[in-house]
Amino acid sequence: MNLGHGVICCGLSLLLLPIASAAPRHDPLTPAEIDQLRDTAQEPDQRLKLYVKFVRARLAAVEQVRSDPKVTDRGQETHDRLQDFLDLYDELNDNIDTYADRKEDLRKVLKPIIEADTEFEAKLRALKNSGTASKDEQSHYEFLLTNTIDTIDNSAQDHRQLLAEQEEAAKHKKKTKAEPQ
Repeated sequence: MNLGHGVICCGLSLLLLPIASAAPRHDPLTPAEIDQLRDTAQEPDQRLKLYVKFVRARLAAVEQVRSDPKVTDRGQETHDRLQDFLDLYDELNDNIDTYADRKEDLRKVLKPIIEADTEFEAKLRALKNSGTASKDEQSHYEFLLTNTIDTIDNSAQDHRQLLAEQEEAAKHKKKTKAEPQ
């Protein structure tokens, strides 16, 4: 191939790149869930509790696929349900970050989120260690499962750290208000 053909191929690749990235993306949320989240946009506690509820439902869907005898491609279905779980869990984390950046008091809602982190991690580790799936089946989701567990581990640490920081800030604020001017 000469230089002219290489330049043309490179140029065509760059032109097609936006088309490839414009492919429709699967949204793990249902329209009803989107409406619920929209209604709670200004209420961090309620919105984050909804995300935990939706994430928990996606994990239940993973477990359901694993035990449903009617599922024909269990490896791929497990992967897809696990991806939905991870996508929503990432959304939960993005929302926590947004509210924390706005200096919202998240102490109350972080406690059930931390409990959910522990629950999610335990269930995902049980899936990883179950040994009930064939190697072919596992090959569809093993990498994603490992990354999901790592994400939850790291996020759980972040959630605990944020809770500790917010509790410390609240103590400092309360102490400052109590001191005579």
